[in-house]
Amino acid sequence: MTSPYLDKHRDKLDAAIAACSSREYYSAYDESPSPRVYGESAAGEGKAAFEAWRGQAFPLETPGSDGTVSTERSPYGFDLGVGYARASDVDALLTAAQAGMKAWRDAGPEGRVGVGIEILDRLHARVFELANAVQHTSGQAFVMAFQAGGAHALDRALEAIAYAWVEMSRTPRTAVWEKPGKVPLTMEKTFTVVPRGVALVIGCNTFPTWNSWPGLFASLVTGNAVVVKPHPSAVLPLAITVQVSQEVLAEAGFDPDLVTLAAEDPADKLAATLAVRPEVKLIDYTGGNAFGDWLEEHARQAIVFTEKAGVNTVVVDSTSSFRAMCQNLAFSFALYTGQMCTAPQNVYLPAAGVETDEGTKSPAEVAAGIGAAFDKLLGEDARAVELLGGVVNDGVLSRLESAGAKGEVYVASRTVTHPAYADATVRTPTLIGLTAADSDVYETECFGPVAYLIATSGTDESIALFRSTVLAHGAMTASVYSTSEAVVEEMRDAALEAGVALSENLLGGVFVNQSAAYSDFHGTGANPAANASYTDGAYVASRFRVVQSRRHI
Repeated sequence: MTSPYLDKHRDKLDAAIAACSSREYYSAYDESPSPRVYGESAAGEGKAAFEAWRGQAFPLETPGSDGTVSTERSPYGFDLGVGYARASDVDALLTAAQAGMKAWRDAGPEGRVGVGIEILDRLHARVFELANAVQHTSGQAFVMAFQAGGAHALDRALEAIAYAWVEMSRTPRTAVWEKPGKVPLTMEKTFTVVPRGVALVIGCNTFPTWNSWPGLFASLVTGNAVVVKPHPSAVLPLAITVQVSQEVLAEAGFDPDLVTLAAEDPADKLAATLAVRPEVKLIDYTGGNAFGDWLEEHARQAIVFTEKAGVNTVVVDSTSSFRAMCQNLAFSFALYTGQMCTAPQNVYLPAAGVETDEGTKSPAEVAAGIGAAFDKLLGEDARAVELLGGVVNDGVLSRLESAGAKGEVYVASRTVTHPAYADATVRTPTLIGLTAADSDVYETECFGPVAYLIATSGTDESIALFRSTVLAHGAMTASVYSTSEAVVEEMRDAALEAGVALSENLLGGVFVNQSAAYSDFHGTGANPAANASYTDGAYVASRFRVVQSRRHI
């Protein structure tokens, strides 16, 4: 079968599939917001489009809605005031979502994948608008919002579509089966990709697009209707997503309610209601452990993909460049104020000191080196805010302010004044010194700009603590610094046992809390922090089933 949209985007799909196979660098969407890339007027037009939503009703209907909700406040200090249809009648919402599924199923992989990539193309055309929406709901600085919330999120979505295409294409549409014999038996068989049902995407506050789009598009192109339930503090980026999705679906002749927005008041607890409905067969969730665990236990009728909390670890044994190591770690701690599921938290290092090119450095001296790197990165407020962004919510601020209650404060956090947003909440990271005995502190995720430097009896104990902590509590990332091949090899084995991705001796412009679409897997599904990975075959293959029919020829 052919599809006009698939024909239009075939080269992009093929390039993404090739990159997933080779794991080489590829990006379909330029990450630079430069006028040389997007044109002189793109940034201004995108910002104006965002500003135009403020204080207005968002023009998107939700089946079974009643009234409106307005729940967003920018971490930069102002209310967005956007009103969204309040999803109240779950029966009507799910009935509408299911209405178009037969025609969507019958469109086949070609039709669905073509539509999916066309939606990404239309979202890319609004990338500056989306970047402003992500910035002022998540607190990311603008460039990061453009990259992580726009270009990189689009790449992750395309990656999911590419994997879905590969998995759906494994089985031919039709086949002739012939069993030899005196009288040969011949049959014609038809194989159809059949969706699971309604998919529920539960958005998060910090990365509303990056964490939602892979699951959304993986479910959609495999034939499922998708209900998007955004975090009440980060609705606008996903409202724009649903708006664009409905426009393309309608233009292609499909029911636009195949993708719907379910906005809520926080007191509605809508995610919990939707999650246990029998119509909901797929759930994608990013957020805290409590609700993630609840979903895994109670949403038994659905396949649940979760990304929850973990304890990301750095093991420091030795380094060939103390200054470069400190700079790399400082950037990793400071990026988006540590409000990333991949940000490092626990740094294990020998109490006797770390061997470096500048001599042996005690834990306090390592902290001082990172502190000096903070001074270079964050010393000027105007520059600091472009790396830190804003504190996303009061919970992060509370954890930061109480972090020094136990341990030694090596580097204190400070308040940063934003030159453009006087009411923004901006803080630098804090470094807290602990010992290996303080497991009650460091074995729990402290989401935000808090890092622990944990003194151990030596690198053997550091690796042992890394292994046991991740096995018990999970992690999205791990890192090691050592000039010893034996130590690096031991750390590799520990990371394989713990089921976590490992970065080794990062001294340059790559940081442990960043991952590249088509090349790096985000999460492994092999430890308690996440039961799935962006993106592998398992992430998409269970979103559909192949159902056959057969007949004699």
